[in-house]
Amino acid sequence: MNVALWITAGLLAVVCLVGSAKMFVSQDKMSAMGGAAAQWVHDFSPTALKAIGAVELLAATGLILPAVLGIAPVLVPLAATGLVLLFTGAITMRLRRGERATIAGDVVYLVLAAFVAWGRFGPESFTG
Repeated sequence: MNVALWITAGLLAVVCLVGSAKMFVSQDKMSAMGGAAAQWVHDFSPTALKAIGAVELLAATGLILPAVLGIAPVLVPLAATGLVLLFTGAITMRLRRGERATIAGDVVYLVLAAFVAWGRFGPESFTG
């Protein structure tokens, strides 16, 4: 189970790292690159997109580095819990926009983040 949690955390970290590009790419470029699934960026200000990108960058860092370095590994399940909240918000936003066809990815990431949070708080905790 420990290996599955590491793989899942690594996958989520990569997804968040790619998603953190919101901090560096303009709204128009993002919506053009992502097609219909990325039109949501026009509902947010550039500052809000940078904040979302920063949260994703922190999550990517928090999922991996604390455990690898052995410094405050309790941050791993906390980062995963933060991702659960982030993806819950993403699902809510997609439902409000009527984008039911593009919601599947967010649901999968939500489940993966919940798995890491559960596993690292519970049976495969770094502290116990």
